[in-house]
Amino acid sequence: MPIPEDVTGDEIDKDVRQELQSLPKGLAEDVAKNLVMVARLIDEDPEGAYGYSKVALRLASRVAAVREAAGFAAYASQKYSEALAEFRAARRMTGGVDLWPVMADCERGLGRPEKALEMAGAPEVHKLDKAGQVEMRLVAAGARRDMGQIDAAIVTLQSPELASNSMQPWTARLRYAYADALLAAGREGEAREWFAKAIESDKDGSTDASDRLAELDGVEFVDALVEDEDEDESETVTVTVTEVEASAEVDTVIEPEDDIEPEDESSQGEQTPAEADAGDDEDGSKSAAQD
Repeated sequence: MPIPEDVTGDEIDKDVRQELQSLPKGLAEDVAKNLVMVARLIDEDPEGAYGYSKVALRLASRVAAVREAAGFAAYASQKYSEALAEFRAARRMTGGVDLWPVMADCERGLGRPEKALEMAGAPEVHKLDKAGQVEMRLVAAGARRDMGQIDAAIVTLQSPELASNSMQPWTARLRYAYADALLAAGREGEAREWFAKAIESDKDGSTDASDRLAELDGVEFVDALVEDEDEDESETVTVTVTEVEASAEVDTVIEPEDDIEPEDESSQGEQTPAEADAGDDEDGSKSAAQD
């Protein structure tokens, strides 16, 4: 696959570069460039990233970083069986546990939520750092929802990390997953409160919490296709109707009106399990993984 001229391979993480030092110099450069392309495309073009990961895998299948990159590219492309195999291979090579949550989320993607819950209770979870433990909690909550256990999913997400006012990289996704679970349980007032809190912590727009909150506040977006028969052209007209004023303070709880129309979910695209649970959500996997 072609590599853009601006890609040198030097863009990769220094730890990955060190792993590639076991390869001949020319080969290491080629692998590095393909890994750069995986990282560049994985969010916007997962299939493209997957293609570059297969090239890197063919060149250096015995490098753990390559197996891990191939796993994430397959995961982003919803090829969960292949992703799980690559993650397992990377874990055997490194002996680490960092990939445990995304491996569990692959089990969800394969329709095995019970296995994901089993992994959530495994000793490996205690070896994860705080971010990994939060990701594992998101995956476990998603598995509960897969099994129709909404109340159990809510309890799973209730944690010191959820209650903390400290803003961490996972805060927005955790709050979003909690709000979404509350909404699924019919607890709309509480869901609105937590969607608002998710917005407060979502500085980079990693979730669609603002859209979800707008829907609960009665803001409806309707797209109508208007065809011009004379000029054989069409244009999209967007009509916005506000039924309830949004709160000025994001932490204020506002109960939704009884006559709010249910949201239209037909425009939402398919995502990875963890991302779908936590802010499409993704899902994130990474957890997921991205519940």
